[in-house]
Amino acid sequence: MRSPFASRLNDVCAAALTAAGDRVFELKVLREAGIVGPLRPDKAVKIASTFLRWGASPATGIRIAAIHYPDEPALIDERGSLTFEQVHRRSNAIANALAQMGIGFGDGVGIMCRNHRGFVETTLAAAKLGASALYLNTAFAGPQLAEVTRREGPKVLVYDEEFSGLLEDVDPNVTRIVAWSDGETSEPTLDQLIQSAGDADRKPPPEKPRFVILTSGTTGTPKGAQRSSPDGLFSLAALIDKIPYRRRETMVVAAPLFHSWGFFHFVLSLPTASTMVLQRRFDPLSTLTAIERHRAQVLAAVPVMIQRMITLDEQVLRERDVSSLRITALSGSALPGELAISWMDRFGENIYNLYGSTEVAYATVATPKDLRDAPGTAGKPPRGTVVRLYDAEGRRVPRGEVGRIFAGNEMSFDGYTGGGGKEIIEGLMSTGDMGRFDEQGRLFVDGRDDEMIVSGGENVFPREVEDLLADHEGIEEAAVIGIEDEEFGQRLKAFVVARNGGLSEDVVKDYVKENLARYKVPREVVFMDELPRNATGKVLKRELRQIP
Repeated sequence: MRSPFASRLNDVCAAALTAAGDRVFELKVLREAGIVGPLRPDKAVKIASTFLRWGASPATGIRIAAIHYPDEPALIDERGSLTFEQVHRRSNAIANALAQMGIGFGDGVGIMCRNHRGFVETTLAAAKLGASALYLNTAFAGPQLAEVTRREGPKVLVYDEEFSGLLEDVDPNVTRIVAWSDGETSEPTLDQLIQSAGDADRKPPPEKPRFVILTSGTTGTPKGAQRSSPDGLFSLAALIDKIPYRRRETMVVAAPLFHSWGFFHFVLSLPTASTMVLQRRFDPLSTLTAIERHRAQVLAAVPVMIQRMITLDEQVLRERDVSSLRITALSGSALPGELAISWMDRFGENIYNLYGSTEVAYATVATPKDLRDAPGTAGKPPRGTVVRLYDAEGRRVPRGEVGRIFAGNEMSFDGYTGGGGKEIIEGLMSTGDMGRFDEQGRLFVDGRDDEMIVSGGENVFPREVEDLLADHEGIEEAAVIGIEDEEFGQRLKAFVVARNGGLSEDVVKDYVKENLARYKVPREVVFMDELPRNATGKVLKRELRQIP
């Protein structure tokens, strides 16, 4: 029998070998991406000093990018282009101005901005102060904004002037600063702060900054999920190993920056010194035009965005040259298999779909090959991520069977700002979804664990029916919910947006009946002009439940 000492020694050795392997993997991937490599001695000293003093944070990223490429464009928005050195200096000035207002380490900075320089510069300024950045959904109504700011307690709110009418019930003691205005405004602006304060570098804060990204809130008031920057670059390397981002590329970030997917690409643009192209509002035609004009290699979007792009007029699509696009990076909501195939048939093998949540960050990534071989899959976990399925009693579920999805890596969040967190089993965190693995180890997500219904004794996931309906040539999009039924306990109700008319309730039901079990056929079909969605493209099923 092995002694406790021998067992412990074996564990230590195994951990050391794993850590060494991870470092080799990290270096290899980052070298291939161009993130690390030979440097001039003077730059190497500056970069090493910056990293040692500031650690891994956006504040470090912008400083290092400014050392490498001071005169290259960091971002392009509707007001023009800013270089990495300009963004670094402007965010310094904002940080210095906020410090003069009494904002410092640990204080909350609320940000309610669309995709433009103000969002980026305020985030960097908060990181340089060690403040806690709170990202507010630009689709909030006044009561939601008031409730979230009251709960989270920011000392300052940086917002676009178009949202000023929503601030009536926000605590008047919260300092207000306008990030973007199309005219005159009575409140101080970021540009005024930049002009009033010096742009000298600041000393590092005592701890890494925190970021609070709100959950989607499709079923209730959004919660604040807080996290800090990782200790190193392993998580970045793990994702780049799955999604082949490269240094000094141009990325059109269509996903909202306040959402975790858009925010990830902002953070990614710093170590890769990539140029972000930002537009305040998503428009399918202008997004394709931006890809063409800037010869962008990366598009960061949510699935509904590419759905709206690919359904543009055929002549419009033929006129747009987006052959520069290497990566269409998707996340944030379910990606129907047929949509991925249609996009790749037209624009090439470039879709990479990340499955995760605000709380767990990422769990799996589906590559173009995954999506071709198994349409609808969520893919496989990146290196360093563990994904397991458990039943209701916390027991592991065999491959091929449906279970609750749990994931773990160093990017999992630190907990909700109001207290509490997600369920944890064996160190892994619940995503809130149900799913299964196929024989090749690819994950399929069947739907939210709280959306599963029992109809006549049979378990039904609306997601399966939604995916099938999305494949119908006459259906633009569809959502399915469960409602109470006296005879069967629960039954399905479908909401359908027809593509060209000509659909009837019987046609939809017959289509489902031909492809799925009879108990999965919706009892009702409601036709709509469009489905209600939040700013990140998720269908608001709570609103659908209110439709008679």
